[in-house]
Amino acid sequence: MQKVNSLQGKWRNVVFFFTTALLLVAADQLSKLWIRSNLAIGESLFEVGFFRLTYIRNTGAAFGLFQDQTFLLTIVASVGVAALLLYALFFHHKFPFLDNGLGKSALGLVLGGTVGNLIDRIYLGYVTDFIAVSIWPAFNIADSAIVVGIIILAYSLLCLAIARKH
Repeated sequence: MQKVNSLQGKWRNVVFFFTTALLLVAADQLSKLWIRSNLAIGESLFEVGFFRLTYIRNTGAAFGLFQDQTFLLTIVASVGVAALLLYALFFHHKFPFLDNGLGKSALGLVLGGTVGNLIDRIYLGYVTDFIAVSIWPAFNIADSAIVVGIIILAYSLLCLAIARKH
């Protein structure tokens, strides 16, 4: 009975991982669709202090790096998605510190964000960015999720390293 409960717990984490990713992709794609449907390129919806919603087409990666490298970025993102899926389905037991709710949330955010931007690259040839904060380059929900997911993963690794020291 304990083995069945353990197996259910493992699969619950995998389902949570995929649910997080799918919900994020949906939110990302719906927000980008709304922006593309309602704003012209470069148009801002509103500005409040250092925050504004502005429709930007990004053919590069974060911070405007690798502009016009859609093919290369599509390949890199596809490899990343494949690696995350392989981990979630087959190799999660090799990294037990990630095989919990927090770890699966972080990986789900990274997967969902990567897939959200990958969909744009494949179908549009660019990524729709629209959140502009002060001097920071414009970004979107997918970008935010990737950053938050990586911060959570870094925090998990830091906690693991501290725990192993003691």
